Amino acid sequence: MTYIQPFIARRKLLAAQMQAGVAIIPTAPERLRNRDAHYPYRFDSYFYYLTGFREPEAVLLIVTATDHAPAKHILFCREKDADREIWDGFRYGPEAAREVFGFDEAYPITRLEELLPRLLADQPAVFTALGLDQNWDQRVVGWLNRVRELARTGVVAPNEIRDYRAILDEMRLIKGTDELQIMQRAADISAQAHQRAMQTTIPGMRENEIEAELLYTFRRHGAQAPAYTSIVAGGANACVLHYVQNNAELRSGDLLLIDAGCELDGYAADITRTFPINGKFTAAQRDVYQLVLAAQTAAILQVRPGNCWNDPHQTALCVLAQGFIDLGLCRGSMEAVLESGDYKRFYMHKTGHWLGMDVHDVGEYKQKGEWRLLQPGMVLTVEPGCYIRPADNVPEHFWNIGIRIEDDVVVTQTDHELLTVAAPKTIAAIEELMQ
Repeated sequence: MTYIQPFIARRKLLAAQMQAGVAIIPTAPERLRNRDAHYPYRFDSYFYYLTGFREPEAVLLIVTATDHAPAKHILFCREKDADREIWDGFRYGPEAAREVFGFDEAYPITRLEELLPRLLADQPAVFTALGLDQNWDQRVVGWLNRVRELARTGVVAPNEIRDYRAILDEMRLIKGTDELQIMQRAADISAQAHQRAMQTTIPGMRENEIEAELLYTFRRHGAQAPAYTSIVAGGANACVLHYVQNNAELRSGDLLLIDAGCELDGYAADITRTFPINGKFTAAQRDVYQLVLAAQTAAILQVRPGNCWNDPHQTALCVLAQGFIDLGLCRGSMEAVLESGDYKRFYMHKTGHWLGMDVHDVGEYKQKGEWRLLQPGMVLTVEPGCYIRPADNVPEHFWNIGIRIEDDVVVTQTDHELLTVAAPKTIAAIEELMQ
């Protein structure tokens, strides 16, 4: 039961913040890839965050306490089925799931339609994921209508529909010790994958060969999947922010940008490293790389409690803008380059995002119109970059240099901690590893 205690605690906290009503939280459906072949199954993050339960065809109900009944956590899931287990593998079934995962009650998923209207009766509100899935919305409305049909018997239907994500997003934004331990392990595995990529890469290989090394390392060390489609971008491809074709030849003299992280037990890592395919940075590559690294170092120093979410980004922008001027890529003062947005030719994205169960994790970045303050337990990425495409007003020796450096950072009680420190990122460390 030790493993499941954090999930039970989250359910209780959600119920307390709901105050009154019923939350109906489904897991993700299975998705067909083609004909009768499915994509590898991945549970819904909200559902898993509250249950720890990984099987498809499941729904969680959290029923808050009333004057007449205590609060209840109820799971609907697939029944035990020896024949299906021969084909698809182990199923808990309601009885074992209730015991193992700490639910008050558990029922077969086939009884959801029968029992849900009864559970909604006389509740003031229903909490659901509004607009997430049209079919699901229709089912919720159908259940509410069935409760309304019982009005003549004295039953009262919920008169308010609320979105449970407003509560859960804030809960998920602050990671607990158990979550941070998993995220550290995911970061360690991902860092090993980046090291292996650096040690394996030589001119003449193809991007997909390096992607295969990443995936091999993820799975070999226990990760269930990549957290997102890996970016393995050599040469000019590194200047495409979301390049995922990963099929080009790697050429000596070019850089290789890899943005890749694994998912472990529902939590993502997200690392980007950029290194020379032949193991040695050219002078121009070195100058741009040092600039991006300096911007990242300065930005990471801004990750601490009480600072605003946008402070790391603004700090990185100042370093990059001045660097672009020093390299002859932009002209004028730093203030003028920032005000005009001229820097956006070479750096056009934000410097980070929340990280957790989703690689671009939940949580608002502003509160009441202001950038929110960083708090202990938040996890974010810090990932400045520079992408230089050929242009008449750009010196040719900089053409097709694309560099991004990304780390995963935890806000601690007084400062910050890097989860991804094991992935080399200084020029000296990279060149030494690649020898």
